Parts: sequence; structure tokens; C-alpha cells
Amino acid sequence: MRIGELARRSGLAPTALRYYEQLGLLPAPDRTDSGYRTYADDAIDRLSFIRAAHAVGLTLAEVRQVIGVRDAGEAPCRVVSDLIEHRHAEVRARIAELRRLERDLAGLRTRAATLLPRDCDPSGICHVIPSAKGASGPSSTT
Repeated sequence: MRIGELARRSGLAPTALRYYEQLGLLPAPDRTDSGYRTYADDAIDRLSFIRAAHAVGLTLAEVRQVIGVRDAGEAPCRVVSDLIEHRHAEVRARIAELRRLERDLAGLRTRAATLLPRDCDPSGICHVIPSAKGASGPSSTT
């Protein structure tokens, strides 16, 4: 099938298909005598896997790694399991970071509701966000 049909059937733009080909996610397609790309029917299954793997947080480089294992004739399940475990740990760490940020923001909202603009120290920028040494307020997580 030509790139337009593959794009329509996969729900991806032709530019995305060419990009995936450039990254090695899709094998280089055959070409017609007039130079049109022609893809095998299994390209749809591959694109479906790429989208699903990317949707659960795998990077395109990681997806390429998984596809490379499969293209070498091996089952990539152990590789996928390891990648998912790593991604899960990253997500848990990010969630913890976001929870700390949420607490900090809640504290700043309370602080903003109780401080008056006229009490803002002109030597600073804004007293809602403490930035001076020894100032009390939410701790920085970055």
C-alpha cells in the first residue's frame, strides 16, 4: 500500500510515517518504478505497536530497541518488561515530586491569601514567594 493509504489506515500523518522510517521504526519500504513508497500490510500492526508503546511512556528510541529485538527473531518481552519497570519507577518519582509541589503551592496559596500587598518589602520582588535567606515558606524542590 502507498503512504497515503497507510497514513489513513493507521491514523498517522505521512510525515510521521517518513519520520518513523528515518528513525528505523519502520523498515524502508519498497519503491515503485515511479518512486512511490509501498508498504507491506504488516506495517499497520507495527505502527499500532509503536503507538501503544509510546502511549505507555516508552520513548521512540526504546520502541526502536524493542522492534530491533523482534526483527532479530527474538521475543522482546524481557526487554519490554525491563523498560516498563524503569518507566514505572520514573513515574512514581515524578508523582512524588508533583505531590511535594502541590503541597508547596497550597502553602503559597494560603500565604497569598493572608499577606497584604502593602506589606510587601520593597527590597524584594514579591513576599508571597519567599526567596531571602532564612525566609519561611515552602521548600524548593528544584
